[in-house]
Amino acid sequence: MFLESQGVPFLSIGNPALLDLTFVGIFASVKCPARLILAAHDAANEISAQGKAVIGGFQSPVEKEMLEVFLRGASPIVICPARGLEGMRIPVAWRQKNDKRQLLVISPFPATIKRPTYETVIERNRLVVNLASELLVVHAEPGGKVEALVKEVASSGKKVQRLSGFYP
Repeated sequence: MFLESQGVPFLSIGNPALLDLTFVGIFASVKCPARLILAAHDAANEISAQGKAVIGGFQSPVEKEMLEVFLRGASPIVICPARGLEGMRIPVAWRQKNDKRQLLVISPFPATIKRPTYETVIERNRLVVNLASELLVVHAEPGGKVEALVKEVASSGKKVQRLSGFYP
């Protein structure tokens, strides 16, 4: 299905009504300290128990772990792959959420984008930030894409929480 939000056109699979919810955007760099992995799991359980809606790319290992928690819990989920959706099949693990109309997969990318690239990840992350009302950053690797995004967002006044406190 073709949708538009905040002037950004995208394709979708799942329940487009989820876009009316307030989201916690989930971010974690690919490299994440081991001490934060358990904290991320605990945070995902807490968010899920509260039934808060979540949005993210769920691409890094920690984000994937958190997605597994969200899939088992009460949270509505919006997944934003950094590639086109054409030909994409809903993974078996996502189907129960999709059947309950608690899942939406969205992408602004055309069918020609079959794999994530540096550029599509950055664009996807900006889409997540724009749709989220607040961000939870598990870890931002110094010098990485997530750190650059967090610095950009923090200056905008949007609430950005990390597991060990708040970004300025």
